[in-house]
Amino acid sequence: QVHLVESGGGVVVVGGSLRLSCAASPNNVVRDNAVAWYRQADGGQREMVAAITSGGDINYGDFVEGRFAISKDNANNKVYLQMINLKPSDTAVYSCYIPLWTGSRFIDYWGQGTQVTVSE
Repeated sequence: QVHLVESGGGVVVVGGSLRLSCAASPNNVVRDNAVAWYRQADGGQREMVAAITSGGDINYGDFVEGRFAISKDNANNKVYLQMINLKPSDTAVYSCYIPLWTGSRFIDYWGQGTQVTVSE
């Protein structure tokens, strides 16, 4: 069973910055699996923000435009999302996601999410 807990959300003004954290368990789940940040705005569809593979390959959603950076700390089982130059359109619930390979299929695990609100 994978458990994901996000933190670091809040209210910031346009152009501000936030650093989101995702604490994962059990040990080595971050080291051994891809991890992604997704977001969902009110009334909107869930979209991928950033993803990092077990080997460290990274992908970002097109809207990121160089403003966000995903990183991970394998030793402490954490994944981070550093966000700068935030826009009102970045307002959403941000969630951590791990597709866990069991050997025969993937099982999806999601955190409860953390709210990011960017005000004018």
